[in-house]
Amino acid sequence: MKVNGKDVFVCSCEDTMSIDADALGKALSGTGEAEGTLRPARHLCRVELDRFLDEAGKADDILVACTQEAPLFLDALDELGDNAPDAGFVNIRERAGWSDAGRPAGKGADKSKSRNVTAKMAALIREAALDLKESSSVSMISTGIVLVLGRDDRAIDAARKLAERMDVTVLLDGGTDISPPDIMDMPIFNGTIKSAKGHLGAFEIAVEHFRPTAPSSKTKLEFSGLGETGSSTCDLILDLRGQAPLFSAADKRDGYFHVDPASPAAVMEALFTLSDMTGEFEKPRYIDYDAGICAHSRSRITGCSKCLDVCPTGAIEPNGDTVRFDPYICAGCGLCAVVCPTGAAKYNLPAGDGLSERLRTLIGSYQKAGGTDPVLLIHDDSFGHDAIALSARHGRGLPGNVLPFAVNQVTQFGLESITLALALGCSEVACLLPPKKREDRDTLLETFTIVDAVTDGLGYGAGRVRLIEADDPDQLEAALYDAEPAAAIPAGDVAGVGRKRSVLRLSLDALHRKSPAPVDEIALPAGAPFGRVNVDVEGCTLCLACVGACPTGALKDNENLPQLAFAEDACVQCGLCKNTCPESVISLEPRLSFAEGVHTHQVIKEEQPFLCIRCGKPFATQSSMLRTIDKLKGHTMFQGAGKLDRLKMCEDCRVVQMST
Repeated sequence: MKVNGKDVFVCSCEDTMSIDADALGKALSGTGEAEGTLRPARHLCRVELDRFLDEAGKADDILVACTQEAPLFLDALDELGDNAPDAGFVNIRERAGWSDAGRPAGKGADKSKSRNVTAKMAALIREAALDLKESSSVSMISTGIVLVLGRDDRAIDAARKLAERMDVTVLLDGGTDISPPDIMDMPIFNGTIKSAKGHLGAFEIAVEHFRPTAPSSKTKLEFSGLGETGSSTCDLILDLRGQAPLFSAADKRDGYFHVDPASPAAVMEALFTLSDMTGEFEKPRYIDYDAGICAHSRSRITGCSKCLDVCPTGAIEPNGDTVRFDPYICAGCGLCAVVCPTGAAKYNLPAGDGLSERLRTLIGSYQKAGGTDPVLLIHDDSFGHDAIALSARHGRGLPGNVLPFAVNQVTQFGLESITLALALGCSEVACLLPPKKREDRDTLLETFTIVDAVTDGLGYGAGRVRLIEADDPDQLEAALYDAEPAAAIPAGDVAGVGRKRSVLRLSLDALHRKSPAPVDEIALPAGAPFGRVNVDVEGCTLCLACVGACPTGALKDNENLPQLAFAEDACVQCGLCKNTCPESVISLEPRLSFAEGVHTHQVIKEEQPFLCIRCGKPFATQSSMLRTIDKLKGHTMFQGAGKLDRLKMCEDCRVVQMST
């Protein structure tokens, strides 16, 4: 059977999972872009390997529903030479078939669970068959120059092991009771590290009291000279000082290894990894940044700094009215994209609308294939993948209606993606947070609070999105099987295209249309990216400084009339208008409105213009001019015939009048 032009190979893995060929074939055909008949194998990787090669040799693209034996299949395809097709792989065994609902069952089994498993298999295959746009990347080059930092003999020992393959320099920060080596086969220095910056292939360490080893060292290492201030550059750093790391979020800094010197196993693991780190390394450019819609600041007045506040690696820094992303330091956690109110920072793995397309395909295919009450499980490809696999092998596996959705980082899944999943018909979204990412839980929970306010306000109830902090497969199973099922949300189709605001509004409008209790307005917690700008119109002078500061065009003026208008749907609650207003008459009200007119500009305040008494040109508002005249009429500079009238003239006429 072909799905999206790819020949699909499905195997029951020696009948350890139940494959209903007719039902799965029908499910795949019913999802569109599928043709032919599905013929599942029983032992494709061994007994039926000849059949695989015969059919694969006639195809251009293939998709094998097995990841465990991917290396074997790829080796076999090499035999086809130029006739070998492009091959992709998808896991339907641990993620679907190896579960209580998917294993072969006897009489009396719950057929609805079996149907959900079949629908899930079809959905996983359809998702894997997508042709997604590739993300861009950056290159980092390491020539094998390593700086080993330490305080004792352990640094020397580690450096000597690396020196067989790498260009190694040792910098001892303190520590003078060190035995000198018999052969000085690598440079050893002493100094105090003051700062560090850079990344894999381009590190720079600032050092004070920098001194070389004295060649006459006898019983212990001694260093000559008074000490200088300088810097050292390198490609890689092995930090065995046993002190605080040189970088924040040190485990996320490519090329920097901060290792406990008291752990021989950890040191050996680092040495093993380091010894192979020469050459060119590709790294995804995780963030697609659009400076044109960034709400960081205007005219040196700060509005939004959310991305700067949450970035764990320091990869983001202010850059005038916008910010600058360093793709070499960025670790791809995605927190900046999650908190960005405008969508200026967009996660780029997968690129473009790839994430939305995957969601639409997975959830939509499951529903079209007859699956019910879908629950989306967000997980990463390391901890989450392993937890699901262990549960499938040694426990109950995933429930039939739980759709696993692998992402690069769980923390990249933001408000727009959660609301899209709910709008598509998921009854719940669960995020499996790895233990190493627990420090990021507060940012996720803030997003969940906004989702709860929306779903509760629309009558769906709160608790549609939750965090699973499981340390082992048993805890994961308990979180999925023991939870009270959420009521179903009607299925729907949402395009989910564009940047964050576009996807959010499309998803929210879809949820509102099918809401059991639709309302025009929902109060949101502080920090939400939707809301109203309230203006005290009595105190507003229509100076329009807020219009110039607004990064999204939510506030607008009128070139023909002193007027201030506001479009609530465009407001991201960045606060630039409030911080810029000279009269301090602006306040923010976080809320979500579905009222008519929310997408268009509505007039907040307008006045008649004050006309120049000489040429008739409008140049101010009536109220501001009358207020100015009232304040200055007693001033000594405006005493005398006609002097007060200068205030009533435009700038051009005022110059003419004063020069005559």
